[in-house]
Amino acid sequence: MSEQRLEVADVFRRYGQKFLDCWGHVLSRQQRKAFRDIGACRTAALGTHLRQCDHCAHQLTEYRSCRNRHCPKCHCRARDRWLADRASEILPVPYAHVIFTLPHQLAPLALQNPRVVYGILFRAVAESLSEMAADPKRLGVRIGFLAVLHTWNQRLEAHPHIHCVVPAGGLSPDGQHWRAPKNVKFFLPVKPLGKLFRKKFLYYLHEAFVAGQLEFFGQLRELAHPARFQEQLALLDRIQWVVYAKPPFGGPDQVLRYLARYTHRVAIANGRLLGLEEGRVRFRWRDSRHGNQIKEMSLDAVEFIRRFLLHVLPGGFVKIRHFGFLSNRNRDAMVEHCRKLLPPSPVVPTVVRTEEHLCPICKIGHMHLVPSPSAPLLASIAAPRPVPLDSS
Repeated sequence: MSEQRLEVADVFRRYGQKFLDCWGHVLSRQQRKAFRDIGACRTAALGTHLRQCDHCAHQLTEYRSCRNRHCPKCHCRARDRWLADRASEILPVPYAHVIFTLPHQLAPLALQNPRVVYGILFRAVAESLSEMAADPKRLGVRIGFLAVLHTWNQRLEAHPHIHCVVPAGGLSPDGQHWRAPKNVKFFLPVKPLGKLFRKKFLYYLHEAFVAGQLEFFGQLRELAHPARFQEQLALLDRIQWVVYAKPPFGGPDQVLRYLARYTHRVAIANGRLLGLEEGRVRFRWRDSRHGNQIKEMSLDAVEFIRRFLLHVLPGGFVKIRHFGFLSNRNRDAMVEHCRKLLPPSPVVPTVVRTEEHLCPICKIGHMHLVPSPSAPLLASIAAPRPVPLDSS
């Protein structure tokens, strides 16, 4: 019989108390909740529910899921439901994948002010893409796109960046024509886009500072002084900001695979974990600076938990956002309008759903929840004012 595969929850349960002894006093409310939920997910702590097959009536009792959006075990079903909703919105055009990355100098500030800094990041990205595409010297169109925030790199370090999936083209200024790029392998120039992104982000960051919306702790405390903060902005304005655009790709199924890869990802998937020995966690990581080589890394278990919780977002913060003609307010009507302007496409995108609820007995039906009168609730744990889990 094969040994059970290691999960992030196993590390939380085995070394959770040691972690709390070191860092528990600085956890934010959302970090504390994620820590608790992930450790309790699909255990007796959350109680059980009953599933029944819709074909052979086989019944199965299961532990409940925590449904925390940061849990490596709970995001797959949410992803499948979300992709099913998005499938009807895919247009029959090539799509571009554009990535906006904050300089590493801003990562500590983002950790201390996640809601403000990540909100500015979304705003700067959305305005930069929309304005560049609307420029008559570029495309001269109104675009629509989806943006997803990631805050980590493969080593679980702070690395805020946004993935944008954009139909390669858009609506003419009068909204009556669809315009595609003249070069099918080129969407927008990344160097001018990076300069515009830098300009907008630093402008809005300065506004947030003047409005008193930023807090500074530890080694960043000196940035609370206006003169020192201006020096930091000037330094950031002199360096190159990275914007990366992959050549447009086509096909509805390929678009959905892209979305599945980036939208509901958490800091590290259970499948990357290799072992837990003598208080250290081994996991795989991809070294993008050296040809995407797959390497191994070992972290102290407490440090592994600390890095994982760095990427817990503030409560209610939306990490997947739609802009332009794909914005939530009128998305259905605008997608239908775009379809009328484009050649008809017989290709219908398909959503690959996970088969975890296939009946283990008949292999035909699916296991569905049997409603229960009530579900156990975990008491919330109060937390002090959020302070980032950085070494400062």
